[in-house]
Amino acid sequence: MPSEPQRELFEEAARFGIRYGFTIRIHDARGPAAAVTFATDERQPKFERCINENGRVLQLMAMYFHAHALRKFTPDRIVDGVALSPRELECLEWAAQGKTAWEIGHILGIARRTAAFHLDNAKAKLGVHSICQAVARLVVSNSTMQ
Repeated sequence: MPSEPQRELFEEAARFGIRYGFTIRIHDARGPAAAVTFATDERQPKFERCINENGRVLQLMAMYFHAHALRKFTPDRIVDGVALSPRELECLEWAAQGKTAWEIGHILGIARRTAAFHLDNAKAKLGVHSICQAVARLVVSNSTMQ
């Protein structure tokens, strides 16, 4: 039996025409973080078949959407406890893919020196001396967030 807050949520959703759906819970290192729901106004065999056939793809889409939204709405990204700017993180992520400062600059449409500047800032903030060390901190941070 649903709790009072759950019952109120279902009643409010029904007022908006949402009566049946498939909800994907999204968790991060801290536990439950968000949910994405695919919904309809009534139980329909076509909707159910679509959910059953594509449930895993919908879960993947929900996780990618959440990660993308989180990056867009979070001005800084925490890497191993350190806040990096979006551009510092972006350059560091490309470095993790094996790209040089010149290649990163070309990919992002910025000068090589600008890419190197952001990488140097990321290294300084992370307290490391090399790009390899910074990438290692990024990888460790990402693995603990999943």
